[in-house]
Amino acid sequence: MSFVEGLPEPHILFDTQYRILAANAAYRRQFSPDRSVVGRTCYEVSHRFSVPCDQAGESCPLARSRESGQRERVLHLHHTSKGEEYVNIELAPLLDASGQQAFYVEKMESMRVAQGQATAQGLIGRSPAFVHMLSLVARVAPSMATVLLLGESGTGKELVARAVHEASNRANRALVPVDCSSLPENLFESELFGHERGAFTGANTARGGLVEAASGGTLFLDEVGDIPLTMQVKLLRLLETGTYRRVGSTEQRHADIRVVSATHRDLDQMVAQGRFREDLYYRLSTFPIRLPALRERDSDIALLANALLARVAPQRKLALSEGAVQLLQAQDYPGNVRELRNLLERSALLCDGDTLETIHVTQALQSGRRNAPNMANGYAPAGSNIHGVAYTNAAPANAIISSLKPGQLSLPAASPGALASVAQAALLDMALAHTGSRAELAAQLGISERSLYRKLKALNFNRNLD
Repeated sequence: MSFVEGLPEPHILFDTQYRILAANAAYRRQFSPDRSVVGRTCYEVSHRFSVPCDQAGESCPLARSRESGQRERVLHLHHTSKGEEYVNIELAPLLDASGQQAFYVEKMESMRVAQGQATAQGLIGRSPAFVHMLSLVARVAPSMATVLLLGESGTGKELVARAVHEASNRANRALVPVDCSSLPENLFESELFGHERGAFTGANTARGGLVEAASGGTLFLDEVGDIPLTMQVKLLRLLETGTYRRVGSTEQRHADIRVVSATHRDLDQMVAQGRFREDLYYRLSTFPIRLPALRERDSDIALLANALLARVAPQRKLALSEGAVQLLQAQDYPGNVRELRNLLERSALLCDGDTLETIHVTQALQSGRRNAPNMANGYAPAGSNIHGVAYTNAAPANAIISSLKPGQLSLPAASPGALASVAQAALLDMALAHTGSRAELAAQLGISERSLYRKLKALNFNRNLD
């Protein structure tokens, strides 16, 4: 077992019952610096689980190895001396004289580009969709394969491109982003490949391009679907031969780059329409990774919200109330993480205290949501989608509001947070638009004036209704 001790990365040796038989110093430092691990199970040390990973909702490499008969790799979220970290695990089975699996060796490598807890920087998430995406990043990053990131705007494609770069063996060299959508067609070639002196009007000196700037590192082509057709063939040549020419030069240069590209467009459809070269598409998409939309990972919203608050209001150390989190989770976020960030920044500006409450998020939603339904006339219009609840017919706002008991911020219904937020938003809309007395508004809603007072107080609505 002494061979484990000499390895630089964290390694353990364990048996078929998950019992750790040996652990090297690197493992002990990272996962259990204050207590011996020998004799304990791997799942108890790494996960604090009382049962094996596959019985606790994780993918267990030992179980997979038993099934496949070979080495297995998985991505897990482990407890370490620095908190929870994503860890790449590679498990290799060791066979006995009869050819049966008797022991296992696990190598662990922290993936420091992502976190399972709220932090100020990097990729953040714990949802199954996020972990699946991150596991693909972990698999492809050490290779030289071209990566195509697919996803809606605002899903964090540049962050994922950076994660691919930083988890590769090129991490100590440059990651050079190219915003393909912002480069005019007549400048695209010279920006990408550089130019010689006198190549065109204004080229007073020779200049290297972004491909040269990325030498030894990674070239990130953002919004690759916006590359002009005339340039697509030259980019294809770069990918196929690894060579290019500066504008105005006959000299071929070698490009030592790894290419990661991204788009929110449907490239398959663009290929079918003749707007994107099929051969370039296959060159770019050796390893496609789809980034999940925020609505597919709503369990990550609380983590993301706390991390984003630290970025948009770094001096304030704001907290989120439970009601505010529920309301944030009820949104559909067509703008994804970018929209969540903007919503939180507006909410923070509307908050004078230390905690973002439901009322602050509601006000931020009303001031920022495009085509927000106006319920001041007492109805949510047909086709409205209000805080995650869709209405196919016009819905009376007073019926929604009266279903919310005084002071109640959530309802025991199928979607309690969403329904409660609809009632709160409807009441706030009507109160803001109302020009008469509280008694008149209560009569309009069909509730007592005392009930209306309590509902408005629960929303921190302080304007007098006389």
